Amino acid sequence: MTAAFREAVIDLDAVTANVRRLREIVGTPHAMVVVKANAYGHGAIECARAALAGGADWLGVAEIAEALQLRASGIEAPVLAWLHDPDEDFVQAVAAGVDVGISSLAQLEAAAAAGTPDAPAFVQLKIETGLSRNGIPASAWEGAVARARELEETGVLVVRGVFSHLSNASPEDDRAAIAVFERGLEQAEAVGLRPELRHIAASAAALSLPESRFDLVRLGLAAYGLSPFGAESAAELGLRPAMTLRGQVAAVRRVPADTGVSYDYTYRTADETTLVLVPLGYAEGIPRHASGRGPVSIAGQRYRIAGRVAMDQFVVDVGDAEVAVGDEVVLFGDPATGVPGADDWADAADTISYEIVTRLGGRLRRSYRGASA
Repeated sequence: MTAAFREAVIDLDAVTANVRRLREIVGTPHAMVVVKANAYGHGAIECARAALAGGADWLGVAEIAEALQLRASGIEAPVLAWLHDPDEDFVQAVAAGVDVGISSLAQLEAAAAAGTPDAPAFVQLKIETGLSRNGIPASAWEGAVARARELEETGVLVVRGVFSHLSNASPEDDRAAIAVFERGLEQAEAVGLRPELRHIAASAAALSLPESRFDLVRLGLAAYGLSPFGAESAAELGLRPAMTLRGQVAAVRRVPADTGVSYDYTYRTADETTLVLVPLGYAEGIPRHASGRGPVSIAGQRYRIAGRVAMDQFVVDVGDAEVAVGDEVVLFGDPATGVPGADDWADAADTISYEIVTRLGGRLRRSYRGASA
């Protein structure tokens, strides 16, 4: 396979297999694969189809615009969107059959106003259980569920789900949040709400905290073959990274010892050596924080970036290795094949793998392999 100048190759069969594997592990009646932020940089429409092929029966997005993009592509599976513009009227979401996540009484009223008895708004109420982000505060929950029940009785609204989110700070913190969630479910039931979906677990809790699974789990990072844990690899979880980020050598230069490399000369060559230029930079999302540390693989040999990452490019010192213009450079992919992983780049940039894959863009081309391509 000939490498492109700069390319992210997405293995959709890996996404399908990962979702199938995760469904086997968690055993819940329902599984949502989260495809927000362009499926964590992997391609929302393509990965949505691959996830559904693996057994997902829900899709999750942050914004309604992301949900409408899925609908425009012909994807009819259930979709939940949960982060909204303060002025959102929810009319488009209701018309497109998109479930609306509700984090305030104002949103609840707006969703109800968008529904009719013939075409009700389907909503999922979010209770804030300790993450201190969006969600109806526990102190306002009793009034919110009572109002939701009143609106449900008019026929303009259906409460399909109740959900929340965990911090992953510790098992003890997550169990405390689950206890708040369960009290919220009891309050919802007490006023007559009967949501078919109860969910609080994303990838980490779904894999490690069985009591968090309820009716549905939301699978994000793990669906793309990356581990949500620092101490347990994707391979140990039975998952396969879906993305390979690669490019071509753009230039080769033989230089003497003490040659400065890239901006600020933070790297100088120790001996006569060969420098190669790789045409990916922070315009494509390559973290500048990984300067001098980011790993790459060329012809099966691993190297590290020499000097600063620039906007369009970075340099690698390959010593006396025979490297030519046009040779493939793999920044990350499946470590089982001997190349660096996204986790290696996260370590190099002092961040997390979520950010490494999600931030990729600019002039980067995405290509797809597998049955869903």
